[in-house]
Amino acid sequence: MSGNHANNPEQPALKLTHLSLENAAKILSTAMERIVPVGVIQAHVDAGAPQNADGTLNLVEYAAWLVREVSHGSD
Repeated sequence: MSGNHANNPEQPALKLTHLSLENAAKILSTAMERIVPVGVIQAHVDAGAPQNADGTLNLVEYAAWLVREVSHGSD
């Protein structure tokens, strides 16, 4: 992420605490090596996943929410 900023200073650096849903989907898709559609993330937000007041996503808080959801589903 910061590598892109270093190569292109006009491109703003991504912040894991303030990502658009589209950028979150791109990062998660790369990390998981499979496509994570924006619609899945939006469905999670609609179901109660935390979102910043400006509509962005904090990837750390989102990941913690997902872990809680998965652990509650396996009770």
